[in-house]
Amino acid sequence: MSVIKETDVKASLQSAVSTFEDLELFQRAYRISLEVHRASLKFPEVERHVLADQIRRASKSICGNIAEGFGKQRRSSAEFKRYLLMAIGSADEMRVWLRYCLDLKYVDQETCVRWRDEYRQIARMLQGLYSALSASS
Repeated sequence: MSVIKETDVKASLQSAVSTFEDLELFQRAYRISLEVHRASLKFPEVERHVLADQIRRASKSICGNIAEGFGKQRRSSAEFKRYLLMAIGSADEMRVWLRYCLDLKYVDQETCVRWRDEYRQIARMLQGLYSALSASS
């Protein structure tokens, strides 16, 4: 389990991490978002513009909020934290949509569990980063 520690935040955001793309958190969110997007393209036609569209938007929103918040952190730590909260919300939202996908048989149990667990982990990592930023301000 990869949880970001308080002491790692300042150092990582100032040294090894020069862009949002350097964050393991972003890389994981992006990777699962691509997987979800590809799978959603195989949903029944009736769902391609409803549920499939919703899960694509929610999963991409996590990545987008990490990137946008990261870009604004130089001006405002509070702005970065606000975007992290939105990303946490999107990660939790994805778990709701995954339940629908499973119950409607658009994804199998194994895929649903794997995705659900990954979104839980992403939410934990987002919360860890949020907490660390809050403690360092």
